[in-house]
Amino acid sequence: MTFKRRYSAGLAALAVGVFAATGAYAEPTINKGDNAWMLTSTVLVLLMTIPGLALFYGGLVRSKNMLSVLMQVFYTVCVVIVLWALYGYSLAFTGGSDFIGGFSKAFLMGVTPDSKAATFSVDANISELVYVCFQMTFAAITPALIVGAFAERMKFAAVALFIPLWVTLIYFPIAHMVWYWAGPDAISDAVKAIAAAGSDTAAKAAAEAKLAAVNADAGWVFKKGAIDFAGGTVVHINAGIAGLVGALIVGKRIGYGKDLMAPHSLTMSMIGASLLWVGWFGFNAGSNLEASGGAALAMTNSFVATAAAALSWMFAEWMLKGHPSVLGVMSGAVAGLVAVTPAAGYAGPMGAIALGLVVGVVCLFFVTTVKNALGYDDSLDVFGVHCIGGIIGAIGTGILVNPALGGTGILDYTTGKIADYELGAQLVSQIWGVCTTLVWSGVGSAILYKVVDVIVGLRTNIESEREGLDLTEHTERAYNM
Repeated sequence: MTFKRRYSAGLAALAVGVFAATGAYAEPTINKGDNAWMLTSTVLVLLMTIPGLALFYGGLVRSKNMLSVLMQVFYTVCVVIVLWALYGYSLAFTGGSDFIGGFSKAFLMGVTPDSKAATFSVDANISELVYVCFQMTFAAITPALIVGAFAERMKFAAVALFIPLWVTLIYFPIAHMVWYWAGPDAISDAVKAIAAAGSDTAAKAAAEAKLAAVNADAGWVFKKGAIDFAGGTVVHINAGIAGLVGALIVGKRIGYGKDLMAPHSLTMSMIGASLLWVGWFGFNAGSNLEASGGAALAMTNSFVATAAAALSWMFAEWMLKGHPSVLGVMSGAVAGLVAVTPAAGYAGPMGAIALGLVVGVVCLFFVTTVKNALGYDDSLDVFGVHCIGGIIGAIGTGILVNPALGGTGILDYTTGKIADYELGAQLVSQIWGVCTTLVWSGVGSAILYKVVDVIVGLRTNIESEREGLDLTEHTERAYNM
């Protein structure tokens, strides 16, 4: 076997392929319970974005820019959903190359109410349309996260052009590289074919070649052995570094560092943050793809890591500034959700608590000390929370998956057993995933911002920014009193 990747039973939100059954083995069946859970999870992830993320971001900006943020998030969801159906699903979740899929399922060709998508158990499928919609919500929320970095100063026309370009050239390839693989049924069938060949040398060689081909049918980062349960790299690092690049290229808001730019409604942000936490259970527990113990573990970790990070941020801020803040506890909770995303189905609950305690303090340090020292204007701390939290979570996942630390270990589908854990090797794999995402998204996003700037211009003029984007871009007010 030329490919020795240790496949996981709980890799969340992975591009599990859809397989036609061979004549030698029974066709996988659709599990109605798993289907029902995934339908629910899909709606929960949409809830995270609209209204959750929209309200969270909206409350954090000044009142004159409230509607502009809501519009940017809502537009992002709508345009990505359409692009996902047209070609995004095909590019992310079909074979093609190590870096991008093909167009075999463009316009959802061949995806019917009867077609199936694999989960992480052999012969336990869900409806492919459910899987399409579930991954669609992931694709929608990721670029929506970016808009918080350049909030209050970018033209809506620039956002309208940037988002489709970014999701096509950055998100779809990253999703393919990290999450696409042939799936458990294809591996199981190939292993069974080897066993069935017996002493027939030619048949065995053909079966082994088939297994090698199945193992080779995966994304580049996946082949490196990186594990990402629900999107630490694909969603959070990806969006976080793109946000930082955008904030640097667009430049600081007028009056940044001099004028008061306090959130106009922490009440609204509290509602949004709470909806994010609720919706995140679909994000993390849904990424198990099955209503099983793996989903229960991801749910538990999404509770405890989030609470630990919120407390960690709150108490650290209390000690440093002399008071705890609502903004701080909300930011800590989001940081905890971000960090536990790649680890949700791998870490034990005690490991998840430790991860939350660490990320709360580290992210607080980045959004205060580091941000102030470097002087960049990341309006809503997309980089400090999502990118940094995602990196901590991705690296931490490589440690906490260790069964000796209460983790689940990584299942080798060719043997049906948990593979031996090697700390050094797994950390190297995780670093591959982190660095690939940082480079692909960081460099690619910079190019796209420049292209958009040439075509429509990135930034509003000084008068429009001072008056507020709600009126100048949309001729509306969030509040008429």
